[in-house]
Amino acid sequence: MSSKQSLTAFILTYNEEQHLQRCIDSVKNICESIVIIDSFSTDSTQKIAEQNNCDFYQHKFINHADQINWGLKNASITSKWVIRVDADEYLSENLQNSLINNLAKIPEDVNGIRVKRLIYFMGKPLKKGGMYPIWHLKIWRTGTATCEQRWMDERMKLAEGKTVEVEGDLIDNNLNNITWWTQKHNSYATREAIDILDKIYNFTNANVVAGKFFGTSEERRRWLKQRYLKLPLFVRPILFWFVRYFLQGGILEGKRGFIWNALQCGWYRFLVDVKIYEAYKIAGKNKSNLIQYFKEEYGYDVTKIG
Repeated sequence: MSSKQSLTAFILTYNEEQHLQRCIDSVKNICESIVIIDSFSTDSTQKIAEQNNCDFYQHKFINHADQINWGLKNASITSKWVIRVDADEYLSENLQNSLINNLAKIPEDVNGIRVKRLIYFMGKPLKKGGMYPIWHLKIWRTGTATCEQRWMDERMKLAEGKTVEVEGDLIDNNLNNITWWTQKHNSYATREAIDILDKIYNFTNANVVAGKFFGTSEERRRWLKQRYLKLPLFVRPILFWFVRYFLQGGILEGKRGFIWNALQCGWYRFLVDVKIYEAYKIAGKNKSNLIQYFKEEYGYDVTKIG
């Protein structure tokens, strides 16, 4: 009996030859189709997709939300459900079995399914320091969800309907080296700084889902982040690092935990604040001047998500 479900795997790619086959292998036995939205890769990404009979589309990358929403609108998706999987992610065997056993039984008033994301760092999982479990809406009934437009931390949102949770992990295990990681996060820090300033100056008039302390774990994390942003520059990354490393047990991850918390919770958050400080120092706290600063310095039109 076939274990394939009425489910489409939806994957964004750009030069993902290192990860893509692993990702495809984890979904090909449970998904009736695999859709790949590529940003004009120059490596073997397209070849791998074609060898695995994936539906392959190419579209100029503006941001993740635009790429996802374009793909959902333009790709041929005929299944009842869609699962979003990043190319450097893959489904654990437990998650695959959960979907095989439960997807067809989901009540009709449920449009979304949340799964646990498990991050690997330096070859091993991070389960301490507030890193696990982190629940995300990753599966939805076709046509019921879109990606919200934000500079950073964009999430899928349902137009209507309830959500449920299924067991098993969506594993995020990027195989690139630490130089790639720091370069990527340097770019993220610029976008995060813009996202924070957008909340203060309303550059974009974006309609963003508000956080809730007594909501889902995802909504609670967003609520806590909104409180974090009210703390003083340079103080908050130190406090964040302390909470994650000592109070939430990051120290128990050993040397890897020390490196992760120093980089992700310390250096990265500190760098975001430095970029905000630099913007204020050069452009002041005038909205028009800040818009001009990011356009001239980084080439970003902060009045648009992009």
